[in-house]
Amino acid sequence: MWKTSIVAVLFGTALLAHAQESAQPVVQWQLQVVRDGQQIDAFDGTTTVGQARTDTHHHVVQHNVGCKDQPGGSIDLSRTLTVSPTQADANTVTLAIDAQETLEDDSAQQTSEGCKLPPQPRVVNASHPGLQVKTGEWTTWTIVDKSPTLAYRVRASLANHS
Repeated sequence: MWKTSIVAVLFGTALLAHAQESAQPVVQWQLQVVRDGQQIDAFDGTTTVGQARTDTHHHVVQHNVGCKDQPGGSIDLSRTLTVSPTQADANTVTLAIDAQETLEDDSAQQTSEGCKLPPQPRVVNASHPGLQVKTGEWTTWTIVDKSPTLAYRVRASLANHS
């Protein structure tokens, strides 16, 4: 009977040790959305390597339109990001990032009579399968290079490190 108890204790200890050894690192990350040089949004999270986190932010805008400059319909400028750490150690974190952005064009449109039209929204999809970030340092990933410029500034580290 006592042999069975010892075997059970040893087996349980071995399983616990194996679980601790194979536990995936946890990554703390920050992502800033920068449009034309100014930060317009930010995301952050703590995610285990091999897992993903998806967040959506909404920014509803309304423009004055027409020759009488009346309020027009609203546009939901949504931004959805999925961030997944794929590798992490004390020096470098590798992130897979998928993004879908709804942006407004910078150019103001007018009718042939010179009346205001609202900016046209456009959807931008971007994916980076392995953005490498040095622990604690900012890395920039340019999504759109003009009209407007759009970049993500990303910083990451192991959750128990700064």
